[in-house]
Amino acid sequence: MKLISWNVNGLRACLKKGFLDFFEQADADVFCIQETKMQPGQAEVVLQGYEQYWNSALRKGYSGTAVFTRVPPLSVAYGIGKPEHDGEGRAITLEFETFYLLNLYVPNAQEKLARIDYRMQWEDDLRAYVKELRRHKPVIICGDLNVAHQEIDLKNPKSNAGSAGFSDEERGKMTELLNAGFVDTFRRQYPGVTGAYTWWSYRFNARANNAGWRIDYFLVSDCIQDAVRDSCIYADVEGSDHCPVGLHLASDAGEGSQGL
Repeated sequence: MKLISWNVNGLRACLKKGFLDFFEQADADVFCIQETKMQPGQAEVVLQGYEQYWNSALRKGYSGTAVFTRVPPLSVAYGIGKPEHDGEGRAITLEFETFYLLNLYVPNAQEKLARIDYRMQWEDDLRAYVKELRRHKPVIICGDLNVAHQEIDLKNPKSNAGSAGFSDEERGKMTELLNAGFVDTFRRQYPGVTGAYTWWSYRFNARANNAGWRIDYFLVSDCIQDAVRDSCIYADVEGSDHCPVGLHLASDAGEGSQGL
């Protein structure tokens, strides 16, 4: 099974920058996107053979997630179970036969960590939500988690220490999430690889210089980590300030793991 995740930074703009070309080339079973910045119907998105699920923010042109799947889900849920987080369209959960897939666009802590208190509450509520899901089936989490977990995950860790996306608070919450029974699939597959990033600022020619951050992930419940065949970064795919990431799973992922 092939899964793709991509923060498109505005789907309407990305559609004009090669989104459909990559979508067709990727040939994913499930394709998750974040930061759609649109309501359904604001753009024509024809994806033959795929069911579409959208969670748009109440505020137009902001946030939003969507999932395109050719594997029909058993159920679909929006949000992370807390009404105070529901207005920004940041989460969609699809239940499949042997696992849950959670597509996330995690809130940015903002400049000078102006939104760090909200971010910390979000993290705690998210962790409680996925721990409850995990009681029933393994969970796969994908999306823009808006944190570089370790120094190896960004080009300039020293100068960015304490800033949004690399604060001690955010990194600590990522550690708590992993300690709750999840594995960072890319780092498990490629523990010592440097220069592997998924987001680059539009300023200072950052992408050309590969001065980036790895903030887009596929996490899996540790009970299915051996089903991961590859976890990849499509760094050469443009169209957004993020690039897509992918996960290749064995076809029997999750079988026999329910309730672990």
